[in-house]
Amino acid sequence: MSEEICKGKAFKFGDDINTDEIIPARYLNTSDPAELAKHCMEDADPEFPSKVQNGDLIVAGKNFGCGSSREHAPIAIKAAGVSAVIAKSFARIFYRNCINIGLPIFESPEAVEGIEEGDIVEVNPITGVIKNVTKNREFQATPIPPEIREIIDVGGLMEYAKKRLKENR
Repeated sequence: MSEEICKGKAFKFGDDINTDEIIPARYLNTSDPAELAKHCMEDADPEFPSKVQNGDLIVAGKNFGCGSSREHAPIAIKAAGVSAVIAKSFARIFYRNCINIGLPIFESPEAVEGIEEGDIVEVNPITGVIKNVTKNREFQATPIPPEIREIIDVGGLMEYAKKRLKENR
């Protein structure tokens, strides 16, 4: 991700999408990412798991990822092929869980207002520039800091810790 642009079709959701809508509790009997991906967002949009393609993005309102602190939610999103999530704001624990599992997320109320379902969107994680390719409009989000990009690049906090341990031996 260091210089990798996230680009895909936007799937738009409203405010206060909770972790039970992201991955319903009835599927928490597994931690297999591929299985979780099959049910990602299905309580918010039953068609989402069959429509989402690798690289697509989720665009949502305020307080995305509220509710329980389950890591299954960002794992399901990432395993479904979503390259990034753009929201007006994120629930704090969800935000941190995304970093921990290596899912890039961006806060930009203006981008959320300027992106519609189906628009093609690209995000530069280094500059924080979000471009609605369909409408030829640009928005600014806070760029992902280099230390966090490094965690995302290696696939999450556990892989980052393993890498650092090897480097320090």
